[in-house]
Amino acid sequence: MKRVIALLMENQPGALSRVVGLFSQRGYNIETLIVAPTSDPTLSRLTMTTNGDEKVVQQITKQLDKLIDVVTVSDLGESDFVERELMLVKFDKNSIASYEIEKFEGKVVFEDNEIINLQFVGEPDKLDKLVESLNTKEPLEIVRSGSSGISSNSKTLTI
Repeated sequence: MKRVIALLMENQPGALSRVVGLFSQRGYNIETLIVAPTSDPTLSRLTMTTNGDEKVVQQITKQLDKLIDVVTVSDLGESDFVERELMLVKFDKNSIASYEIEKFEGKVVFEDNEIINLQFVGEPDKLDKLVESLNTKEPLEIVRSGSSGISSNSKTLTI
């Protein structure tokens, strides 16, 4: 079962390496990983997806919480949350029509005489299905950001 884990960590060299190392040492796989600064320049927010049942995710969050660089950890799957992903797709300009872009709910972010770059935002499952549909148009390149998530209740990931 896919799980989304978010954490705040010290914005220091080696912090990300220690978090990823914990997963590697325990034999867990990280499917997606996003790290970005927060409004506090000393902290970064890390959002990752992994697979595992509730027991495995509890073990992961407990181990993450023990790392010195980690300030706080949240399993977003413990309550309602919003999850989105950004996908950029490059096409030969002649391989996709404007009505198809509208049908797929894409947004043109770059266009010249040869190529067109489209942006799609949505839930990861929706983007998975979209990739299947877009593959018939022979995309030149597909880039996905990985899942970003935020809880849908009053619980916040702050210190």
